[in-house]
Amino acid sequence: MSSLVPSQEEISARVKALESMLIEQGVITTSMVDRMVEIYENEVGPQLGAKVVAKAWSDPDFKARLLENATEACKDLGISGLQGEDMVVLEDSDDVHHAIVCTLCSCYPWPVLGLPPNWYKEPAYRARIVREPRKVLADEFGYVVPDSTEIQIWDSSSEMRYWVLPQRPAGTDGWSEDQLAELVTRDSMIGVGPVKVAS
Repeated sequence: MSSLVPSQEEISARVKALESMLIEQGVITTSMVDRMVEIYENEVGPQLGAKVVAKAWSDPDFKARLLENATEACKDLGISGLQGEDMVVLEDSDDVHHAIVCTLCSCYPWPVLGLPPNWYKEPAYRARIVREPRKVLADEFGYVVPDSTEIQIWDSSSEMRYWVLPQRPAGTDGWSEDQLAELVTRDSMIGVGPVKVAS
């Protein structure tokens, strides 16, 4: 298992222990937990970012607006909120691949990506992705970026939150936005993984 990515079992155990402790101490209720899960499953999160990416792949005018002012373009689709006030979208190409980090803490565009994954907050990721991005992408995420492609690392902050517009996969001409959105992963919008292969 990767040193940067805890196992699903470890994450689940930590979450369950913390949830139980907070409920026992009266800090939260089970209905509060259920509501938070509902929010992050349906109202914010990577499924919304995937819809934005699919719209940009399908609509050149929207894509231009997204690259010019991501916050306002997302608002056009009804997507906004805390941690999404100042977003910048970076477009991948054959020549340049973008990856995102917050070297100080875990600044992250919640409205389009949901809560940051645990590895994003880990000091190891925050330090190493800046120093040796190609190695981290390959070794920790299994994502090999061609040597001919430059990798640019963008450091999010409380003033500016970056995310990636990955390249549209070949073989998707004529696909609907819903079909395209199914190909977009959270990791592809952080720049640490590919979109799914079109089939």
